[in-house]
Amino acid sequence: MPKCSFTVRWIDSVILPNKGQLDYFDSRTSGLGLRISSAGRKSWFVMYRHAGRLRRYTIGTYPALGLTHARDKAKELMHESAMGNDPATDKQVNRSAPTFGEMAVQYIELYAMTNKRSWKEDQRILDHDLLPKWKNVKAHEIKRRDIICLLDVIVQRAPIQANRTLALLRKMFNWAISRDLAEANPCTAVKMPAKENRKDRMLSDDEILIFWNGLATASMSELTRLCLKFQLVTAQRKGEIIVAEWSEFDLNNGWWTIPSEKAKNKLSHRVPMSPLALQLLEQIKSLSGESRWLFPSSKGDKPVLDTSIDHALHKNEAKFGIPPFTPHDLRRTAASHMTGMGVSRLTVSKILNHVESGITAVYDRHSYDREKRKALDKWGDKLTKIL
Repeated sequence: MPKCSFTVRWIDSVILPNKGQLDYFDSRTSGLGLRISSAGRKSWFVMYRHAGRLRRYTIGTYPALGLTHARDKAKELMHESAMGNDPATDKQVNRSAPTFGEMAVQYIELYAMTNKRSWKEDQRILDHDLLPKWKNVKAHEIKRRDIICLLDVIVQRAPIQANRTLALLRKMFNWAISRDLAEANPCTAVKMPAKENRKDRMLSDDEILIFWNGLATASMSELTRLCLKFQLVTAQRKGEIIVAEWSEFDLNNGWWTIPSEKAKNKLSHRVPMSPLALQLLEQIKSLSGESRWLFPSSKGDKPVLDTSIDHALHKNEAKFGIPPFTPHDLRRTAASHMTGMGVSRLTVSKILNHVESGITAVYDRHSYDREKRKALDKWGDKLTKIL
């Protein structure tokens, strides 16, 4: 094969073969070749040996890839070969490696939709900030610096959202590693970009009165008002309340049994209904009608959206005139007041259905029913006095 010292002038003026193609090699750069076709196409390649076999690696076309960059790339590939690597095989592996967009689809469909009630929020974050930037980028090409730069942009707009985005990326890459879709997590050692306040907001007696009375004129549906009241009275999770069905309630005996598939810890949970909770259930039933859901959506046979309760409360912050709080703070408020009234932390933990460790915890699910009922009745009495 012809060998010469490549120059830009020579490449531009080289005579094309009458037919087929002809390969030339650069005398200055080991392994670098230029294939010239009769049609005038000029493409760079590198020849090297791996495990005793001669290998060919195409690196680009001229003039899109100039001579200087072609020489640099050839030196890089020859160095990889000298280190015992096979660039051609690595290139084939890279072609089959999933893009970030492909990884995201699998994460949502195979993991998030099955295991997370909040999977739609994951999808929203992906659609808004991640897929527009990285949809077609190979997942393994995303590095720690890329993550940091993206978070720096988001934190200027929405600090807490930047934290949520990092948490999602960290979860996605860890899941991808478990599925052999990625080999490393670029989020490792990346710190949360925004400082969050400790979640200890609870409403005082006066704030409970202001909140409860303010609901009457707040800009939200009556069912949303009742949903917020029901959470404060029962101390249960918002996500479990909005998907509650009437078939889960024994109104005659005053029990709500949250099935395992709806409980956060995947263990069924019995919640005693205090007289105040039963009053609220009567009002809820008068509005939900024949729906199987306590809080039905206006768009078909399904419950209201998880985020609609948060949005309604946030929209009315100025109306209440007290420091902002979330639906989850209502649950914390109930728990804090019960411990303040002398209810044991263990009983409150049972009411909250917190995760417990040990084999006895599995067989001890209903042994505190009497204590739970007494505690929630006591909390209901206090709320009645406050109101």
